[in-house]
Amino acid sequence: MRKPVIAGNWKMYKLLSEAVETALAMKPLVANANHCEVVIAPVFVHLKTISDRLEGSNIKVSAQDCAPEAKQSANTGEVSAEMLKDVGCSHVVIGHSERRQFYGETDESVNKKTKSALSANLTAIVCVGEMLGERESGKAEEVVKTQLLGSLDGLTVSDMERIIIAYEPVWAIGTGKTATPKQAQEMHGFIRQTLTETHGKETSDKIRILYGGSVKPENIKDLMAEADIDGALVGGASLEAESFSKIVNFNG
Repeated sequence: MRKPVIAGNWKMYKLLSEAVETALAMKPLVANANHCEVVIAPVFVHLKTISDRLEGSNIKVSAQDCAPEAKQSANTGEVSAEMLKDVGCSHVVIGHSERRQFYGETDESVNKKTKSALSANLTAIVCVGEMLGERESGKAEEVVKTQLLGSLDGLTVSDMERIIIAYEPVWAIGTGKTATPKQAQEMHGFIRQTLTETHGKETSDKIRILYGGSVKPENIKDLMAEADIDGALVGGASLEAESFSKIVNFNG
């Protein structure tokens, strides 16, 4: 059985006091969520404080990106995976569609960052997903497969134990549009089949594949009912403790 993961991506929101307030409000609301792993991803500058405030809770802390260089080096403005681990992170989101779309992320850079994360013993949440035009032209699976193959290139079966895939249909992020459970399941099933081809069925059966794209308390239960959807990468709805906790407690 794959244990679901509900991860909240806070993006570039919340000043420190707001972040602490939200994190502390979440603690009691998700404290009994033994059915899934709970992860939140604040901005870099809040990671240490949030990690300290959540110590002893069941909420894990993720960064939203990391440098391709694993160790300390002369790379102004970057933050290494080793540093993220040092301030209490257990996860890091890599290759989010906004990073790919607006900041020049490529499958090659995602691959380097993923390897960097693994070298620091972090779990990498590797994001893939197609644009609206790519879906409408029938290229969604081709695009996602290319991203998967490039992003995971060179990873061993043992490496894959610390990989989570997040499928983000870019046309459904922050738009209010959501892939139907059937559309999401079709792509999740395709992703799992691709992972079977690259790393074998035993490995692909264990990998959690999250859905990301306007996930809300109202649609999480239907999404989670699908066979290959193992959780969610939640954006806007993770910014409020109450709405995020309703998503976390989808089985209630």
